[in-house]
Amino acid sequence: MKITGRRLILTMLSLSVAFIAAAAESPPHAMTMSAVDQNSPLVEKVRKATAQFKDINAALAAGFAQATPCVSGPDFGAMGVHFVLGSRIAAGTLNGTQPEALIYEPLPNGAFRLVGVEFIILASVWQAQNPGSSATPALEGHLMNFVDAPNRYGLPAFYELHVWAWEQNPVGSFADWNTQVSCDQQAAG
Repeated sequence: MKITGRRLILTMLSLSVAFIAAAAESPPHAMTMSAVDQNSPLVEKVRKATAQFKDINAALAAGFAQATPCVSGPDFGAMGVHFVLGSRIAAGTLNGTQPEALIYEPLPNGAFRLVGVEFIILASVWQAQNPGSSATPALEGHLMNFVDAPNRYGLPAFYELHVWAWEQNPVGSFADWNTQVSCDQQAAG
């Protein structure tokens, strides 16, 4: 599947909305199934790889673009604001040092604080790379969450995994929602 230009941007934005909404539909008990502590090798790898992006200007300079407003949880917590690097989604490669999205919490005065990342792969890309396999993609031993198609967004199926590398999450380092993240400081649009 080749995604280019305008279609890539539309796919990125649609995927951002879909994976956020799909996470909102997950029951709370499902969010802790793959939870591990903040000392996970993957969490440490993500911290090391994304330390440069604690300054949002570095993320913008690297080509990350805002894909969502701040996303609050349906019952508790939030995800934050997703900044996506479209070329990574298009590449269809899972690499613990190269997340497809950076997640920031809005702070007073328009500032942002890096709180986590999200790994994303389109199901069609995964299947093309693994023909005949029914295996769920995993990133360093952590199974990704599947969002099926058709879905209410009309998007292709995809897989996603959050990693809360920069903000401790009481419900787990790989849960979709983080109870320590808030959208309370999001600037009015």
